[in-house]
Amino acid sequence: MSDSHTIIAELRDVQGTGASRRLRHAGKIPAVLYGAGKQPAMLTLSHNSLIHNLENESFHSSILTVEVAGKKEKAILRDVQMHAYKQLIMHVDLQRISATDKIHMSVPLHYTGGDEAPGVKIESGIVSHLITELDIICLPENLPEYLSVDVSALHIGDSIHLSEIALPEGVESTTLSHGGDDLAVVTVVAVRGSIADEEADSAVAEAAAEASAESSEAEEGTEPGE
Repeated sequence: MSDSHTIIAELRDVQGTGASRRLRHAGKIPAVLYGAGKQPAMLTLSHNSLIHNLENESFHSSILTVEVAGKKEKAILRDVQMHAYKQLIMHVDLQRISATDKIHMSVPLHYTGGDEAPGVKIESGIVSHLITELDIICLPENLPEYLSVDVSALHIGDSIHLSEIALPEGVESTTLSHGGDDLAVVTVVAVRGSIADEEADSAVAEAAAEASAESSEAEEGTEPGE
């Protein structure tokens, strides 16, 4: 379990669009902390601190420590609302967790061995990542920071499916546990044409163009009746 991120927050007692706008102008973010059978807490977070945290992949799939007035609670990042076109956080939802209750999370997939796969190294194919994160269910203590998928044995046309991903003990795939299809997560596909083919086609086209030009010049240099 990854548990290395702390969020320092303040309680806020003013709500509404106008209050939220004033917070953002002051470099703050309105947020809410809810769940675990407790009343929701309306919070204020530092925008600059959080925007840097969001750049860290592990922050999205970690157990967070939310500290408010010296009191600490464990939570997960449930939702981040961003401005339509600015790099500006509009609102954050944090969900409290209980050590005894399972949580539903999306964790990133890290693909390894792509350069060593026969389908890439020998057969000139490319690795196609069909999904980049996996929905899982687990207790907070079993939450992985990411899941590793080794593609080093794949040939062109080979795939790895959900059921083939090695999950840590106590971690389940949400899709499979709910009876969903065993979907492919990564495959190796053939490249349409090769660089050599493209160069050959280019050479043929260039030769044809030169031959056409020479033919035209020859016709122009021939007098009628000759």
